[in-house]
Amino acid sequence: MSAETGLQTGLQTGGQPGVWQQAFARVPELLAAHVQLSFTALLLAMALCLPLAIWAARNTKVATIVLGFASLIQTIPALALLALFYPALLGLSALLGEQIGGGISALGFIPALLALTLYALLPILRNAVTGLIGVDPAVRQAADGLGMTAAQKLRLVEAPIAAPTIMAGIRTAAVWTIGAATLSTTVGQSSLGDLIFTGLQTQNWTLVLTGCFASAGLAIIVDLLLGLIERAILERRKIIAWGTAALLCVGLGAALLPMMATRDNVVVIGSKSFAEQFILARLIGLRLKEAGYEVEYQDGLGSAVVFQAVAAGDIDIYVDYSGTIWTNQMKRNDPLPANEMLPEITKWSKETHGVAMAGALGFENSYAFAVRSEDAASKQLRTLDDLARVSSGFAFGTDLEFLERPEWEMVKAAYPIRFKETRSFNPTFMYPALSSGEVDVISAFSSDGRIAANGLIVLDDPKGAIPPYDAMVLIAQGFSDDKNFMGAIKPLIGAITVENMRKANYMVDRKTDKRSPGRAALWLDQQIRNKKD
Repeated sequence: MSAETGLQTGLQTGGQPGVWQQAFARVPELLAAHVQLSFTALLLAMALCLPLAIWAARNTKVATIVLGFASLIQTIPALALLALFYPALLGLSALLGEQIGGGISALGFIPALLALTLYALLPILRNAVTGLIGVDPAVRQAADGLGMTAAQKLRLVEAPIAAPTIMAGIRTAAVWTIGAATLSTTVGQSSLGDLIFTGLQTQNWTLVLTGCFASAGLAIIVDLLLGLIERAILERRKIIAWGTAALLCVGLGAALLPMMATRDNVVVIGSKSFAEQFILARLIGLRLKEAGYEVEYQDGLGSAVVFQAVAAGDIDIYVDYSGTIWTNQMKRNDPLPANEMLPEITKWSKETHGVAMAGALGFENSYAFAVRSEDAASKQLRTLDDLARVSSGFAFGTDLEFLERPEWEMVKAAYPIRFKETRSFNPTFMYPALSSGEVDVISAFSSDGRIAANGLIVLDDPKGAIPPYDAMVLIAQGFSDDKNFMGAIKPLIGAITVENMRKANYMVDRKTDKRSPGRAALWLDQQIRNKKD
């Protein structure tokens, strides 16, 4: 029996694998990807730093420049550094595509590798320069007296003396890199961060702990092995040093083996960083697997990144929302009815980016301002006009994107809303923040089951400031003409009701008796099939 069939049986019978078992089942593949990324970044940083350190140790001006640059990079948060490389590589890929008919993938491994390599520079470079400069001048004079060349002096005298200090920097860089690699999920690179980010979004703390334990365990093991090499160098025990280095190389080689395997018919399904997106990605994956495709998931992508990724062909299919494309990508601030907006989006995405829209799924997930029921009753809040009246005394909680999105500017232009405070949360934590009184109103999502579960009141938008947000399937150019592919997706179009989407979302978001996105997708798929029957 296949894993998917077994999972379906589990849904029907009520049985399911243990939560820890499900979490640890994902570790080997993600651990391999994590090792590939972090080790490659560390090796690349070493290849860059060691020659620079030799030059900097002999030239004060060079030392000032390279150490200053490495320090500057260190002041940029790792997450921001990762995000900055995606648009840069996207532009480079487009340039290469025009000049040589090719390009490079701007999503996943390459931006993560470049960002982590830069992040690893400072500890290696600083320790290497310090170690080389710290060699006793008397030792250098003795080497000169023996007639050694500069290369011989470096290889036989300076490098062995500075090696323990250099290794200490490499150990620090290794731990930093392994930890920061968990953030690579945000640019589409698989890592142990997949477990952490998915767990945070779905409040599945087993996934979070599993990702943290695995990442910490990897960092500790690598640090211990590098520490063994450091001591062996200090004690001049070459066999132990080379043996430990060989063990690290074997581990890297084992992690690289999956990269060498070629796979045909693989479809990359993208999703943003909240439960509904995870569910819909798995639902699409179910249908494509039935049609004979192998699927991969790129979860946790931002709104701007995910559309550019499908346009560039870095992902093949994902679900977006009409209002997001209308405001963020098309830069329109004139919301139209859904029946007018969707055809315009279809035409624009195809003509400007080669992205096809298969159609709308049948439900809308719009931004919705939600308040506690007791506040709605006591302050007579029914519309955004009413909210504007009391906003000066309210704290506003949003997801991480909303305050920077055009929709917020459109709302402020339509209503005189001026909150006393605004706070951004991971979507998972917005609802507890509202329930606990940390904030008084949130930018909720209309298809979220937690609105009804928490007894929240959604305020009306009489001026229509918020555009429609029909969920729609966007497909990269490479698959839009594939009849088998499109045939697998078409049964989903117009087949999902907002009620069923809310139920599926709540399966993942509720605090007790939680379901994984995959299991919620199976339930939703069954509802669609029952409706068709």
